[in-house]
Amino acid sequence: MAAKPDARPVVIISRRGADRIRAGHVWVYRSDIVEAKDVQPGALVTVQELSDKNVRPTRPLPGTNVRPARPPRTLGTAFYSTASQIALRMISLHPVGDVDQLLRERIRDAIAYRERFVENTNAYRVVFSEGDLLPGLIVDRYNDILSMQVLTQAMDLDHIRSGVVSELKEKLQPAAIVEKVDVRVRQLEQLPYKESGLIFGQKTSTEFQMNGVRFLYEALGGQKTGAFLDQRENYAAAEKYARGEALDVFCYQGGFGLHLARTCEKVTGVDSSLPALEIAEKNAQLNGREIEWIEANAFDLLRDYSDQGKKYDCIVLDPPAFAKSKRDLATALRGYKELNLRALKMLRPGGILVTCSCSYHVSASDLLEVVASAAQDLHRIVRILENRGQSKDHPTVLGIPETAYLKCLLAIVS
Repeated sequence: MAAKPDARPVVIISRRGADRIRAGHVWVYRSDIVEAKDVQPGALVTVQELSDKNVRPTRPLPGTNVRPARPPRTLGTAFYSTASQIALRMISLHPVGDVDQLLRERIRDAIAYRERFVENTNAYRVVFSEGDLLPGLIVDRYNDILSMQVLTQAMDLDHIRSGVVSELKEKLQPAAIVEKVDVRVRQLEQLPYKESGLIFGQKTSTEFQMNGVRFLYEALGGQKTGAFLDQRENYAAAEKYARGEALDVFCYQGGFGLHLARTCEKVTGVDSSLPALEIAEKNAQLNGREIEWIEANAFDLLRDYSDQGKKYDCIVLDPPAFAKSKRDLATALRGYKELNLRALKMLRPGGILVTCSCSYHVSASDLLEVVASAAQDLHRIVRILENRGQSKDHPTVLGIPETAYLKCLLAIVS
């Protein structure tokens, strides 16, 4: 039986933390926790704001002139972490009775959202953590296999895990569900070590399609939960503009390259991971495409190619996150500048630049400034065709800027 809301532990937070919640965010940092007594890892708690003794009610106590301090104000309900710097993740601005039922409803809402807005694919993000009001849970669908990540103490609790898996099985009827474990996150959350593996079914490989392009999927291999589904709509946008000879840098398993191969005469993909390139080649064969794959450090290759005077009609830059934190920002911007400078140098007049950043700490304006600076150094004119973000199955929530992390510029260069 679910605990009554008024029987749950109370966590009191500072005015700064409360203002953050009122602004629409769902995170409260540990530095804003004023009081949290005997709260267990992953517990569902009632969140209250520290009372302001300088603010008094308008009426004194009966028979006196004493005006008592305002009692703490209840702000809602949250999951508590005893380890993370994100101590609270709000799940409701109201009291929550049956949390398991609430999470099931949220999963159903997430599935309904995808049914409404996701098209031309059988691979997409089903649950996007805070983006679907399910903080700490990521679920991706690859045709008939689901890939799940659990990122918080609360989502790792047995009753929550079982409820999530049960709802996913009932609503999506997958052949298998695989859990992809992020070891570093589990360490930060002080969760016991575990390995990635099947939690339902036996199937670990399948084939899926995005925009009519076919891909192989190995559930227990690859990065994160598998492919980079957040770029799906950007793949299609790049294909729309690309012609001639294309270079796909940081190509991973060929997402951009395989789309470009449908409109370009020649495509070359570059990545430092040989296993990723081997899968990319299998994907190319699956689609009947001939693509040149090069195992190389992208910075070295771009420097060598630009110095040699090589030219392309389309260049895609889709690097990993360079800025894991704010202190990495300056170094990251130098890296993006170098990449874009080399790419602009190699683009023929009228060529297409597709340049991306998945670093949350690099803003959309930062990326624009980097490209503008590189263009100015080379006296190139860059006209923006599209300024894009992540696919709609990775929804951005106003008030939670961390949900808007992917930037993708498509430009024509003169």
